[in-house]
Parts: sequence; structure tokens; C-alpha cells
Amino acid sequence: MASAKPKKKNPRLASGRKRVRQDVKINAANTSLRSKYRTAVKNVEKAVLAGDKAKATELFGKMQAVVDTVADKGIFHKNKAARDKSRLSTKVKALATAA
Repeated sequence: MASAKPKKKNPRLASGRKRVRQDVKINAANTSLRSKYRTAVKNVEKAVLAGDKAKATELFGKMQAVVDTVADKGIFHKNKAARDKSRLSTKVKALATAA
């Protein structure tokens, strides 16, 4: 009673085989960009928590470029990108005014 995944069948048509090859490459590229996005956001959040204003503003600028690139490619929705930028911008500005 093992519930193993059903085996995927290989496509018969040449166009289907090509699609599978392309999907592997695209998936790898998207995974890499998704990781880059999350890392950039996380780095800004860490700098804000540490209270390092200079580093937070520098990383925020770099993070904006990464977020915009990923949103333009459609990996994350543009509204999610805008929301993340807005929230981090608020945190960075609050850090600047607190100092």
C-alpha cells in the first residue's frame, strides 16, 4: 500500500520534449532569481534590526533593483514587489528618524 508518485511519461512529440528541456532551464533561472529576491529583502531586514542606518540604506537601494528586476520578469507579482519595497522603506525611514 505504498503511495508512490505515478511515474511521469516522457512526451512523444518533439515539441513536447523541447518544452520539457526548456522548462528545466527556466525553472532553474526562476529559482535562482527568487532566492536572490528573498536574500536581498532579508539582508535589509537584518540591517534594520541591527540598527545600522548606513548599511540599511545602502542595502535598500540594491534591494530595490533586485525586486524590480524580479517583478518585471513576472516571477513575483508587481504588487508584491511594491508592497515589500514600501514596507522596508518605512522601516528604513523610521530607523533614520530614530537616530
